[in-house]
Amino acid sequence: MDIQFPFTVPALRVDQRLGSFYVAVLPAEMLLRVCASDRMSASLNPDGVGYSLEGTQRVIQDKRLSEIASYINRVDSAFPNSIIVAANYDRETGFDQAEKEDIAEEEGEEAKDVSSAWTVQVSDAGCHKLTIPSDAKLAAVIDGQHRLFSFAKASPEALRSMNLICSIFIDLPKALQAQIFATINSTQKRVDRSLTFELFGYNVSDEPEEYWTPDKLAVFFARKLATDTDSPLRGRIMVAPKRDSKLERIAAEATWRISTAVAVDGIMRLYSSNPKRDANLMREGDAHTRNVLLQGPKDKSPLRSAYIEGNDAVIFKMVLNYLRAADRVFWEDANEGSYIFRTVGVQAVFDILRKLASDAFENRDISSGYFEEVLSPAKKIDFSSTEFQNASGSGRTFIRKEIEKAIGI
Repeated sequence: MDIQFPFTVPALRVDQRLGSFYVAVLPAEMLLRVCASDRMSASLNPDGVGYSLEGTQRVIQDKRLSEIASYINRVDSAFPNSIIVAANYDRETGFDQAEKEDIAEEEGEEAKDVSSAWTVQVSDAGCHKLTIPSDAKLAAVIDGQHRLFSFAKASPEALRSMNLICSIFIDLPKALQAQIFATINSTQKRVDRSLTFELFGYNVSDEPEEYWTPDKLAVFFARKLATDTDSPLRGRIMVAPKRDSKLERIAAEATWRISTAVAVDGIMRLYSSNPKRDANLMREGDAHTRNVLLQGPKDKSPLRSAYIEGNDAVIFKMVLNYLRAADRVFWEDANEGSYIFRTVGVQAVFDILRKLASDAFENRDISSGYFEEVLSPAKKIDFSSTEFQNASGSGRTFIRKEIEKAIGI
């Protein structure tokens, strides 16, 4: 079809608790012209501890694009689910168009391209009008990037004959774009859990710690463990998105690695047995701090009180000291190929911490020396022996029970 700008179509407004968005039917060809997707990347912070994320999407997979394009070319192709986009987002500045205008005014400059912002003309009849003034790439794809960009590889006939349902957020902040993407992909379809955890923790630095849900705090800790020079897991926690050169160099020093999800799960279980329930409780009503969990269901996690009270420094210090002890007992002298380096082995090591955390916390001794003394009888276990070769599935439990037997718990 011949696409002319400005392009105006009917739109339905949908009001939900996060805010309002508009549903409209737009030509696939036009969406290719006005949409863009950030590639996700990770950059080491200037202080050398932790990293910051830019972008809210997985790296586009070329093979997947080709497979979807082949489906698009079929005469019976259909895409009934919507593409979710955030309109008026400038990838170069990170600001929406209104913010760009305000900044330009403050600096005494004339704002550029403000007239290209998407607008909605409200109608009392319930059917509004969405206007896209130009083909400027001001729509960030929150969900559905593979579906949309596959049309670039489809036949011209298929491209021009297809319309797509779109859910359009106007002027949605980037941090909320990440939140929506993470929520969709952690609750509705399978996606790399490490990436999802990264996205949930996207804006931790923009929010007071008392508002951090269990997953956000665990992501923050995992980032520190991945880069802190005192951490045995420095370079060993695989960063889900694309890394910068500094993070690549840190990772290159490691001989074995675990996913972000393994570290986050291991940490989170210390203070929450149901992180999703806790997050929901903290997002209900007017008070969003951790204190609301005092009125929630009982949770017997060993460091629950420390988390609710905001005693994050103690939680991190315990985790760090325990891992330093585990390094000396389990990892430092282990044979290459030992199952204690595998995902199931590291999960089992975190499981043991959960068993020991309560006593350590109550006795006010969370030193690495304490943990090393407790774990030292397990140093004799050879995790590379044949009995651990089936360390998958139930392997985590098997390894944990062998350690428990050795240390007498």
